[in-house]
Amino acid sequence: MLQPTIPELIARARADLRVGVPVVVGPMILAAAETLTADRLSDLRALGPVAVAITGRRAETLKARAYDGDIARVVLPDTADLEWIRALADPADDLRMPMKGPFTTMRGGDSSAWRTGIALSKAAQVLPAVVGVEGTAPDGLTRLPADIDTAAGLPRDVASARLPIAASKTGRLHVYREDGGGEEHYAVEIGTPDRTGPVLVRLHSACFTGDVLGSLKCDCGPQLHAALNTMGAEGAGILLYLNQEGRGIGLANKMRAYDLQDQGFDTVQANHRLGFEDDERDFRLGASLLRRLGIGRIRLMTNNPRKIAMMMAQGIEVAERVPLHVGRGPDNAAYLDVKRDKSGHLR
Repeated sequence: MLQPTIPELIARARADLRVGVPVVVGPMILAAAETLTADRLSDLRALGPVAVAITGRRAETLKARAYDGDIARVVLPDTADLEWIRALADPADDLRMPMKGPFTTMRGGDSSAWRTGIALSKAAQVLPAVVGVEGTAPDGLTRLPADIDTAAGLPRDVASARLPIAASKTGRLHVYREDGGGEEHYAVEIGTPDRTGPVLVRLHSACFTGDVLGSLKCDCGPQLHAALNTMGAEGAGILLYLNQEGRGIGLANKMRAYDLQDQGFDTVQANHRLGFEDDERDFRLGASLLRRLGIGRIRLMTNNPRKIAMMMAQGIEVAERVPLHVGRGPDNAAYLDVKRDKSGHLR
Protein backbone atom coordinates (compact mmCIF):
# COMPACT_ATOMS: atom_id res chain seq x y z
CA MET A 1 0.00 0.00 0.00
CA LEU A 2 1.57 3.26 -1.13
CA GLN A 3 -0.76 5.54 0.82
CA PRO A 4 0.46 6.46 4.34
CA THR A 5 -1.32 4.85 7.26
CA ILE A 6 -3.05 6.86 9.97
CA PRO A 7 -0.14 6.44 12.43
CA GLU A 8 2.23 7.62 9.70
CA LEU A 9 0.03 10.64 8.96
CA ILE A 10 -0.03 11.50 12.68
CA ALA A 11 3.76 11.31 12.80
CA ARG A 12 3.96 13.53 9.73
CA ALA A 13 1.53 16.03 11.26
CA ARG A 14 3.62 16.23 14.44
CA ALA A 15 6.74 16.93 12.40
CA ASP A 16 4.92 19.56 10.30
CA LEU A 17 3.71 21.44 13.38
CA ARG A 18 7.21 21.43 14.88
CA VAL A 19 8.68 23.14 11.79
CA GLY A 20 5.81 25.59 11.32
CA VAL A 21 3.89 23.92 8.48
CA PRO A 22 0.09 23.91 8.88
CA VAL A 23 -1.89 20.67 8.82
CA VAL A 24 -5.48 19.99 7.83
CA VAL A 25 -7.70 18.46 10.51
CA GLY A 26 -11.25 17.89 9.30
CA PRO A 27 -12.48 21.26 7.96
CA MET A 28 -9.75 23.26 9.73
CA ILE A 29 -6.29 24.39 8.69
CA LEU A 30 -4.22 24.49 11.87
CA ALA A 31 -0.71 25.68 12.71
CA ALA A 32 1.24 25.54 15.97
CA ALA A 33 1.25 28.95 17.65
CA GLU A 34 4.87 28.46 18.72
CA THR A 35 6.27 27.86 15.22
CA LEU A 36 3.88 29.91 13.08
CA THR A 37 5.54 32.58 10.89
CA ALA A 38 4.19 36.01 10.00
CA ASP A 39 3.83 35.04 6.33
CA ARG A 40 1.82 31.94 7.15
CA LEU A 41 -0.35 33.91 9.57
CA SER A 42 -1.11 36.30 6.71
CA ASP A 43 -1.99 33.35 4.46
CA LEU A 44 -4.35 31.95 7.10
CA ARG A 45 -6.05 35.31 7.51
CA ALA A 46 -6.65 35.48 3.78
CA LEU A 47 -8.82 32.36 4.07
CA GLY A 48 -11.23 33.71 6.70
CA PRO A 49 -11.65 34.58 10.39
CA VAL A 50 -8.78 33.17 12.44
CA ALA A 51 -8.90 31.87 16.02
CA VAL A 52 -6.38 30.47 18.48
CA ALA A 53 -7.22 27.35 20.47
CA ILE A 54 -5.66 27.02 23.92
CA THR A 55 -6.24 24.45 26.63
CA GLY A 56 -8.68 24.92 29.47
CA ARG A 57 -5.72 25.13 31.85
CA ARG A 58 -4.18 28.02 29.93
CA ALA A 59 -7.60 29.67 29.65
CA GLU A 60 -7.90 29.63 33.46
CA THR A 61 -4.67 31.62 33.72
CA LEU A 62 -5.81 34.15 31.12
CA LYS A 63 -9.36 34.40 32.51
CA ALA A 64 -10.71 33.42 29.09
CA ARG A 65 -14.03 31.57 28.95
CA ALA A 66 -13.54 27.94 27.89
CA TYR A 67 -16.99 27.18 26.53
CA ASP A 68 -15.69 23.86 25.18
CA GLY A 69 -14.54 22.75 28.62
CA ASP A 70 -11.06 21.43 28.00
CA ILE A 71 -10.19 24.02 25.33
CA ALA A 72 -11.01 27.62 24.51
CA ARG A 73 -11.17 29.07 20.99
CA VAL A 74 -9.99 32.67 21.24
CA VAL A 75 -11.06 34.94 18.38
CA LEU A 76 -8.02 36.65 16.86
CA PRO A 77 -8.52 40.44 16.84
CA ASP A 78 -7.83 42.24 13.55
CA THR A 79 -4.97 44.12 15.20
CA ALA A 80 -3.32 41.02 16.69
CA ASP A 81 0.09 40.06 15.35
CA LEU A 82 2.42 37.14 15.83
CA GLU A 83 3.74 38.60 19.10
CA TRP A 84 0.17 38.75 20.45
CA ILE A 85 -0.36 35.08 19.56
CA ARG A 86 2.90 34.02 21.18
CA ALA A 87 2.02 35.90 24.36
CA LEU A 88 -1.35 34.13 24.40
CA ALA A 89 0.33 30.73 24.18
CA ASP A 90 3.52 31.28 26.19
CA PRO A 91 3.31 32.22 29.88
CA ALA A 92 6.98 33.27 30.13
CA ASP A 93 6.11 36.95 30.42
CA ASP A 94 2.68 36.70 32.07
CA LEU A 95 3.95 38.43 35.21
CA ARG A 96 6.29 40.86 33.47
CA MET A 97 3.76 41.95 30.83
CA PRO A 98 0.27 40.76 31.79
CA MET A 99 -2.07 40.09 28.87
CA LYS A 100 -4.83 42.65 28.42
CA GLY A 101 -8.25 41.04 28.20
CA PRO A 102 -11.04 40.42 28.04
CA PHE A 103 -10.80 37.77 25.33
CA THR A 104 -13.63 36.84 23.01
CA THR A 105 -13.99 33.08 22.81
CA MET A 106 -16.11 31.04 20.43
CA ARG A 107 -19.18 29.20 21.62
CA GLY A 108 -21.08 26.39 19.96
CA GLY A 109 -20.26 24.40 16.87
CA ASP A 110 -18.02 21.37 16.51
CA SER A 111 -14.69 21.85 18.28
CA SER A 112 -13.32 18.35 17.65
CA ALA A 113 -10.81 19.48 15.00
CA TRP A 114 -9.42 22.10 17.38
CA ARG A 115 -9.18 19.52 20.14
CA THR A 116 -7.25 17.19 17.82
CA GLY A 117 -4.97 20.08 16.90
CA ILE A 118 -4.17 20.69 20.57
CA ALA A 119 -3.45 16.97 21.04
CA LEU A 120 -1.11 17.02 18.03
CA SER A 121 0.73 20.06 19.39
CA LYS A 122 1.25 18.25 22.69
CA ALA A 123 2.51 15.19 20.84
CA ALA A 124 4.89 17.47 18.92
CA GLN A 125 6.14 18.81 22.27
CA VAL A 126 5.53 22.45 21.33
CA LEU A 127 3.31 24.82 23.30
CA PRO A 128 -0.27 23.46 23.38
CA ALA A 129 -1.91 26.14 21.25
CA VAL A 130 -2.95 26.13 17.59
CA VAL A 131 -3.93 28.90 15.20
CA GLY A 132 -6.60 27.94 12.72
CA VAL A 133 -9.14 28.85 10.11
CA GLU A 134 -11.86 26.97 8.27
CA GLY A 135 -11.26 27.05 4.56
CA THR A 136 -10.10 25.29 1.43
CA ALA A 137 -6.63 23.96 2.07
CA PRO A 138 -3.95 24.03 -0.62
CA ASP A 139 -2.53 20.76 -1.90
CA GLY A 140 0.46 19.25 -0.17
CA LEU A 141 -0.62 19.65 3.46
CA THR A 142 -0.97 16.63 5.73
CA ARG A 143 -4.65 15.78 6.19
CA LEU A 144 -6.30 14.03 9.12
CA PRO A 145 -9.89 13.36 10.25
CA ALA A 146 -11.27 15.76 12.84
CA ASP A 147 -11.78 13.28 15.67
CA ILE A 148 -8.76 11.02 15.26
CA ASP A 149 -7.04 9.41 18.25
CA THR A 150 -3.54 10.90 18.38
CA ALA A 151 -2.22 8.55 21.06
CA ALA A 152 1.12 6.91 20.33
CA GLY A 153 1.01 3.75 18.26
CA LEU A 154 1.89 0.40 19.78
CA PRO A 155 5.64 -0.12 20.16
CA ARG A 156 7.40 -2.73 18.05
CA ASP A 157 10.67 -4.54 18.60
CA VAL A 158 13.69 -2.93 16.95
CA ALA A 159 16.83 -4.46 18.47
CA SER A 160 18.27 -6.01 21.62
CA ALA A 161 21.71 -6.96 22.83
CA ARG A 162 23.69 -7.89 25.94
CA LEU A 163 24.80 -4.78 27.81
CA PRO A 164 26.87 -5.13 30.99
CA ILE A 165 26.29 -2.09 33.20
CA ALA A 166 27.61 -0.90 36.53
CA ALA A 167 24.56 -2.31 38.35
CA SER A 168 24.87 -5.75 36.77
CA LYS A 169 27.06 -7.53 34.25
CA THR A 170 24.00 -9.51 33.16
CA GLY A 171 22.22 -6.49 31.65
CA ARG A 172 20.43 -6.63 28.32
CA LEU A 173 18.93 -3.66 26.46
CA HIS A 174 15.77 -3.97 24.36
CA VAL A 175 14.84 -1.11 22.00
CA TYR A 176 11.24 -0.47 20.91
CA ARG A 177 9.79 2.12 18.54
CA GLU A 178 6.24 3.44 18.41
CA ASP A 179 4.24 2.57 15.31
CA GLY A 180 4.47 5.26 12.64
CA GLY A 181 8.06 6.21 13.47
CA GLY A 182 7.33 7.71 16.87
CA GLU A 183 9.47 7.76 20.00
CA GLU A 184 11.86 4.99 20.97
CA HIS A 185 11.57 3.41 24.40
CA TYR A 186 13.91 0.99 26.16
CA ALA A 187 13.74 -1.99 28.49
CA VAL A 188 16.78 -2.77 30.63
CA GLU A 189 16.60 -6.43 31.60
CA ILE A 190 18.71 -7.51 34.55
CA GLY A 191 19.46 -11.23 34.81
CA THR A 192 16.73 -13.63 33.72
CA PRO A 193 13.52 -12.60 35.49
CA ASP A 194 11.15 -15.45 36.31
CA ARG A 195 8.07 -14.69 34.20
CA THR A 196 5.91 -17.01 36.33
CA GLY A 197 6.31 -14.92 39.48
CA PRO A 198 6.02 -11.21 40.19
CA VAL A 199 8.96 -9.46 38.49
CA LEU A 200 10.65 -6.45 40.05
CA VAL A 201 9.82 -3.59 37.67
CA ARG A 202 10.46 0.14 37.47
CA LEU A 203 8.72 2.46 34.97
CA HIS A 204 11.16 5.34 34.63
CA SER A 205 10.38 8.39 32.51
CA ALA A 206 13.36 9.92 30.74
CA CYS A 207 14.87 12.91 32.52
CA PHE A 208 17.83 14.39 30.66
CA THR A 209 18.51 16.94 33.36
CA GLY A 210 18.39 14.44 36.23
CA ASP A 211 19.58 11.19 34.64
CA VAL A 212 22.41 12.69 32.57
CA LEU A 213 23.32 16.05 34.12
CA GLY A 214 22.69 15.15 37.74
CA SER A 215 20.16 17.93 38.28
CA LEU A 216 19.38 18.66 41.93
CA LYS A 217 15.88 19.98 41.10
CA CYS A 218 14.41 16.45 40.97
CA ASP A 219 15.05 12.94 42.30
CA CYS A 220 15.05 11.19 38.90
CA GLY A 221 18.75 10.37 38.65
CA PRO A 222 18.98 8.84 42.13
CA GLN A 223 15.76 6.87 41.51
CA LEU A 224 17.12 5.50 38.22
CA HIS A 225 20.35 4.25 39.74
CA ALA A 226 18.75 3.03 42.98
CA ALA A 227 16.27 0.94 40.95
CA LEU A 228 19.01 -0.59 38.80
CA ASN A 229 21.20 -1.29 41.83
CA THR A 230 18.31 -2.99 43.64
CA MET A 231 17.63 -5.18 40.61
CA GLY A 232 21.33 -5.97 40.38
CA ALA A 233 21.44 -6.93 44.06
CA GLU A 234 18.37 -9.19 43.66
CA GLY A 235 19.76 -10.65 40.44
CA ALA A 236 16.76 -9.89 38.23
CA GLY A 237 14.38 -7.13 37.20
CA ILE A 238 13.12 -4.95 34.36
CA LEU A 239 13.55 -1.17 34.12
CA LEU A 240 11.44 0.44 31.41
CA TYR A 241 13.01 3.71 30.26
CA LEU A 242 10.17 5.65 28.62
CA ASN A 243 10.87 8.73 26.53
CA GLN A 244 8.28 10.91 28.25
CA GLU A 245 10.50 13.79 29.36
CA GLY A 246 9.04 16.28 31.81
CA ARG A 247 6.01 14.11 32.63
CA GLY A 248 5.26 13.95 28.92
CA ILE A 249 5.65 17.62 27.92
CA GLY A 250 9.17 17.43 26.48
CA LEU A 251 12.46 19.00 27.50
CA ALA A 252 11.80 22.47 26.04
CA ASN A 253 8.48 22.79 27.84
CA LYS A 254 10.06 21.42 31.02
CA MET A 255 12.61 24.25 30.86
CA ARG A 256 9.73 26.69 30.41
CA ALA A 257 8.17 25.18 33.54
CA TYR A 258 11.47 25.59 35.40
CA ASP A 259 11.54 29.26 34.42
CA LEU A 260 8.03 29.65 35.82
CA GLN A 261 9.14 27.93 39.02
CA ASP A 262 11.90 30.54 39.31
CA GLN A 263 9.09 33.14 39.15
CA GLY A 264 7.47 31.57 42.22
CA PHE A 265 5.09 28.89 40.90
CA ASP A 266 5.26 25.27 42.00
CA THR A 267 5.61 22.42 39.49
CA VAL A 268 1.85 21.84 39.15
CA GLN A 269 1.04 25.54 38.79
CA ALA A 270 3.79 25.92 36.18
CA ASN A 271 2.36 23.06 34.10
CA HIS A 272 -1.12 24.57 34.26
CA ARG A 273 0.09 28.02 33.19
CA LEU A 274 1.76 26.40 30.19
CA GLY A 275 -1.51 24.72 29.30
CA PHE A 276 -0.68 21.19 30.42
CA GLU A 277 -2.17 18.88 33.00
CA ASP A 278 -0.21 17.89 36.11
CA ASP A 279 1.02 14.78 34.30
CA GLU A 280 0.72 14.20 30.55
CA ARG A 281 2.28 10.73 30.51
CA ASP A 282 0.43 7.67 29.22
CA PHE A 283 1.47 4.64 31.28
CA ARG A 284 -0.45 2.30 28.97
CA LEU A 285 2.80 2.27 27.02
CA GLY A 286 4.57 0.63 29.96
CA ALA A 287 1.90 -2.07 30.21
CA SER A 288 2.24 -2.76 26.49
CA LEU A 289 6.01 -3.22 26.79
CA LEU A 290 5.63 -5.54 29.78
CA ARG A 291 3.24 -7.73 27.81
CA ARG A 292 5.74 -7.86 24.94
CA LEU A 293 8.33 -9.07 27.47
CA GLY A 294 5.94 -11.78 28.68
CA ILE A 295 5.39 -10.21 32.09
CA GLY A 296 1.94 -10.11 33.71
CA ARG A 297 2.68 -9.88 37.46
CA ILE A 298 5.03 -7.29 38.90
CA ARG A 299 6.52 -5.81 42.06
CA LEU A 300 6.38 -2.17 41.04
CA MET A 301 9.05 0.23 42.27
CA THR A 302 7.15 3.49 42.55
CA ASN A 303 5.80 6.20 44.82
CA ASN A 304 3.11 7.12 42.28
CA PRO A 305 -0.32 5.49 42.83
CA ARG A 306 -1.35 6.48 39.29
CA LYS A 307 1.19 4.02 37.89
CA ILE A 308 -0.28 1.24 40.02
CA ALA A 309 -3.84 2.04 38.93
CA MET A 310 -2.87 2.22 35.25
CA MET A 311 -1.01 -1.10 35.37
CA MET A 312 -3.97 -2.80 37.03
CA ALA A 313 -6.40 -1.24 34.54
CA GLN A 314 -4.28 -2.61 31.69
CA GLY A 315 -4.30 -6.13 33.06
CA ILE A 316 -0.86 -6.08 34.72
CA GLU A 317 -1.17 -7.41 38.28
CA VAL A 318 0.73 -5.33 40.84
CA ALA A 319 1.52 -7.88 43.53
CA GLU A 320 3.53 -5.42 45.61
CA ARG A 321 4.53 -1.77 45.66
CA VAL A 322 8.22 -1.30 46.39
CA PRO A 323 8.83 2.26 47.72
CA LEU A 324 11.65 4.25 46.13
CA HIS A 325 12.55 7.21 48.35
CA VAL A 326 16.00 8.50 47.41
CA GLY A 327 17.61 11.75 46.31
CA ARG A 328 15.83 14.26 48.52
CA GLY A 329 17.82 17.43 49.15
CA PRO A 330 17.42 21.16 49.78
CA ASP A 331 17.07 21.95 46.06
CA ASN A 332 14.20 19.54 45.40
CA ALA A 333 12.45 19.31 48.79
CA ALA A 334 9.64 21.67 47.76
CA TYR A 335 9.20 19.82 44.45
CA LEU A 336 8.89 16.47 46.23
CA ASP A 337 6.44 17.96 48.73
CA VAL A 338 4.23 19.17 45.86
CA LYS A 339 4.31 15.70 44.27
CA ARG A 340 3.14 14.29 47.61
CA ASP A 341 0.56 16.98 48.47
CA LYS A 342 -0.88 17.77 45.03
CA SER A 343 -0.15 14.68 42.93
CA GLY A 344 -0.80 12.10 45.63
CA HIS A 345 2.61 10.48 45.67
CA LEU A 346 3.03 8.05 48.52
CA ARG A 347 5.47 8.50 51.37
